[in-house]
Amino acid sequence: MVTYARRHGLKPLGAGIGLRRSFYEELPRTGRALDWVEIIPENFLTLGGRPQRTLDACAERWPVLPHGVGLDIGGPDALDADYVTRLAALVERVDAPFFSDHLCYSRLDGVYLHDLLPLPFTEAAVEHVVPRVREVMARVGRPFLLENPSYYARMPGGTLSEADFLRHVVEEADCGLLLDVNNVYVNALNHGYDARAFVDALPLERVVQVHLAGHTRYPDVIIDTHGDRVCGDVWSLYRHVLRRTGPVATLIEWDQDIPSLDAVLDEADVARAALREVAGR
Repeated sequence: MVTYARRHGLKPLGAGIGLRRSFYEELPRTGRALDWVEIIPENFLTLGGRPQRTLDACAERWPVLPHGVGLDIGGPDALDADYVTRLAALVERVDAPFFSDHLCYSRLDGVYLHDLLPLPFTEAAVEHVVPRVREVMARVGRPFLLENPSYYARMPGGTLSEADFLRHVVEEADCGLLLDVNNVYVNALNHGYDARAFVDALPLERVVQVHLAGHTRYPDVIIDTHGDRVCGDVWSLYRHVLRRTGPVATLIEWDQDIPSLDAVLDEADVARAALREVAGR
């Protein structure tokens, strides 16, 4: 089977971390192993000053992948044309091999909600999202990935399983899949399904990138906080994914209670070792 990555000439990038403000000074100069860097494009759509200098310095050393939070691919509002234009310019500036965002909605009546809210798992939602994905890909001109989001309540009216919903969207839009393994784990525990069975039901030939992160446990819920190390169960699920997909670009996400750069790079080293193990097989 020809994978989405192979069809678009995308090679596995290894293990990366996110460019966060607390790393602006240290990251471009690090001597530690690092294969690529992910950015939140909303932080760089208006370039200038320190952010631009840092981004340019990183782009000189590593591939840079934009991973957005504001595309609103599933929302009821029309796509924000100005946002997509500026996103396309940023993707071109860093020469990103691909870019990504979340399969969710984040805007209502022109107001950004500052959250990634889930869509109903319905055929109607698939029909709404697919042409929007195709429009974004046509305007940006690079391969595009959608991420499976975490969610804490199911939208009413669902007629599809979550895995089937994801499959229909990415196959009918002909885009790639960014598989957030921590989100799978969090959703599986919060909603009572088997994480490995969920992974196995996905179109894994479309997985180009994986996200790994920590979460926070409360007595009755697990929250996807990106505020801790990757736990053992998520590492185990990640290795299960790799056995099915082979090596894929893997990001360590750490967005709250961000530790030292070395601590985040230590996590990336663990991911890189797993990638090498799979490649060796």
